[in-house]
Amino acid sequence: MRAVILAGGFGTRLQEETTIKPKPMVEIGNLPILWHIAKIYSSAGVKEFVIALGYRGEVIKDYFLQYRNRASSLTINVRTGEVTVRGGECEDWTVHLLDTGLHTMTGGRVKRAAEFIGNETFMLTYGDGVADVDLQQLLAFHRKEGRLATVTAVRPPARFGVMSIDGERVSGFEEKPQLGEGWINGGFFVMEPGVVDYIEGDDTFWEREPMERLAADGQLSAYRHHGFWQCMDTLRDVQYLEQCWQDDRAPWKVW
Repeated sequence: MRAVILAGGFGTRLQEETTIKPKPMVEIGNLPILWHIAKIYSSAGVKEFVIALGYRGEVIKDYFLQYRNRASSLTINVRTGEVTVRGGECEDWTVHLLDTGLHTMTGGRVKRAAEFIGNETFMLTYGDGVADVDLQQLLAFHRKEGRLATVTAVRPPARFGVMSIDGERVSGFEEKPQLGEGWINGGFFVMEPGVVDYIEGDDTFWEREPMERLAADGQLSAYRHHGFWQCMDTLRDVQYLEQCWQDDRAPWKVW
């Protein structure tokens, strides 16, 4: 099975990091969040990725072109330029780096990725969010429901920590708890190839007309995820994820 990762947006709300790199290349624990997302999928047996590139896509290309070299020892014949890669452990991934246009919207990027999808069920997510979603369970749910698409529904984390107060005493404190009400699109979709027919072209936002029409046609299921989920929209989000990683309390580290 393949996973499509949308990695082409401008990341305008994270300009502290995205002036020189695309948002999926912002690092958590010295590794791009794109790597973390791929590790989530590969831990569930999904090891082939179609990465839809746009803004600063060359940075992602360079990263994967040099991935094996960075992880290994090298012997270089300076005169001939021949490089021999020695040792080093590397992920067993196949990565398709697909240029989908600088100004193409999310739906358009999905439609352009169709050439790699064929007639098989595929997964889709955004290049800026992590979760401890059980992807095998998600896939089983999708197949049981039998609809064209399944979206992982999550309760968004609170922006600030929440205190429980008993009289004048703080009886409890929870940093960034999941909100108790409302469900939002958390990414981590499972979809059938037929969803491409719901996408008109490059200017289509996946989250608008296609998802709205799928819902209206009774072809969109919601898989409720009650565990950890966090997107990376702001510098505060980056700092929070980094702190989780450094403190060895990163729930999305399911590998």
